[in-house]
Amino acid sequence: MDISYKWLKRYIDFDLSPRELATTLTSLGLECDTVEEVESIRGGLRGVVIGKVLTCEDHPDSDHLHVTTVDLGNGEPTQIVCGAPNVAAGQTVVVATVGTTLYDGDKEFQIKKSKIRGKESFGMICAEDELGLGTDHAGIMVLPGDVKPGTPASEYFNVESDYRLEVELTPNRVDAASHYGVARDLKAKEWCLMAQGEKQGEYPEISTPDTSAFSTDRPDGAVIVKVEDEQGCPRYSGVTIRGVEVKESPEWLKNLLTAAGQRPINNIVDITNFVLLGIGQPLHCFDLDHVKGEEIVVRTCPAGTKFTTLDGVERELNETDLMICDAEKPMCIAGVFGGLDSGVTESTKNVFIESAYFNPTRVRRTARRHGLSTDASFRYERGADPSITVYAARLAASLIKELAGGEICGGVVDVLPAPVEKKEL
Repeated sequence: MDISYKWLKRYIDFDLSPRELATTLTSLGLECDTVEEVESIRGGLRGVVIGKVLTCEDHPDSDHLHVTTVDLGNGEPTQIVCGAPNVAAGQTVVVATVGTTLYDGDKEFQIKKSKIRGKESFGMICAEDELGLGTDHAGIMVLPGDVKPGTPASEYFNVESDYRLEVELTPNRVDAASHYGVARDLKAKEWCLMAQGEKQGEYPEISTPDTSAFSTDRPDGAVIVKVEDEQGCPRYSGVTIRGVEVKESPEWLKNLLTAAGQRPINNIVDITNFVLLGIGQPLHCFDLDHVKGEEIVVRTCPAGTKFTTLDGVERELNETDLMICDAEKPMCIAGVFGGLDSGVTESTKNVFIESAYFNPTRVRRTARRHGLSTDASFRYERGADPSITVYAARLAASLIKELAGGEICGGVVDVLPAPVEKKEL
C-alpha cells in the first residue's frame, strides 16, 4: 500500500522526515523500504520562470521563426528564438532557462544555449504541453500581464511536492490499510516513547475529517434499500444525492491521490478513493438513472446468471455470489467489482453512495472464483470495520456536496439487522 507523507500529516502531527518515518513504520511491523518524491508536475518546474517579451522580430533567415528579447527579472534582456505563431511583444510568458530539464512522457531533454539559423537562443518560451500543464501545443502560454518577471513558475502554478512511502502489509494487518490505520500505529509509538521518557512534548492525537456539517437537504428522494442476505451483508449504509455535476477534482484532492499511487478520474470517483485510502472503508457509487425502481437489493442470483463487469467481461455467477441489484437485475458483485452499466460517468446527475460491510469469507470466495482482486476486495476479504460505514457515507456525501453540488435526500440509510459486537482487548 502507498502512503502519502502529507496525507498522513492530516491525521497526526509528527516531526519525522520521510526517511525517518519509513524507519519508524518498519519498526512497527509495517515494512517500508521505498520512499519516493512525488511532484504534482514532473520536475517541479525547476528552472522555469515567468518572463515578459520586450521585443519580437521576424527571423531574417526563416519564414516562421521569431527573435525575441525577454525580461526574466535578472536585469538583462535574454534573447530567445521562438517558433510559436502567437508570440508577440508585451506578452507575459513562461520560459525554460538554460539548464532546465523538461519531460515528455518517459523522455526528457535539457534546455541548452543554442544557435538557430545564425541567431543565439538562451532558453525556450513554452507551450503548456511542454511543461506538463496541459495538452495544448497550438502556441505558447500567455499569462495575465500583472505577473512579475522572474517569478518562479513553480510558485505561480502552485506546484506541490510530496513523498510516497510503499508499505508492505502482512495478511493480518488490514487495520493499517489506510492513512488513518497507519496514523494509529504511529500514535501508539509516539505515546510509548513519551510514557517511557524517551521523548518530550505533548501526546499526539489523531484528527479525522469532520462530518458535523452533514445535513439532509430534502426528506424525499432517498433510494429504498433491502438486504435479503443478512449473512452476506451484516450492515449496509448509503446516501442518495441528486443533482451532482461530475467534473475534474480540485488540485488538493488530485495531488493527494497521485502521491498515494492513484490516478485521479473525476470528483465523484476520486472522493470514494479518498475515503477508501483515508479511513479504509471501500465505497461504491451508483448512477441512479440506471437503477431500476430506485431500489437497492442485496441478494444472490440463480447459478449461471450472466453478468458483465466494469472491465467488459461477461461472467457466470455462482448461487453464493453476493450481488447488489436493483428491482430487476444485478448491478455489482458485492465488495469486489462494479457492473458495466451502473457506474458513474460524465453524464451522471444522481448518485447513491454505498458504504457497507460484507462477510469476509463470502467476498474472498467470490473474488477468487472470478479471478478478481481490487482495492475493495483486498480490504473486505480480510475484514473491514463495520462500525464506520455510516461515518464514511456521511464523509463522502459531505465532500460530494462540496465538490459536485447536489442535494442530500433522506439522510443516511443504515440497514443493521443485528448490533455490531465490539471486541475488547
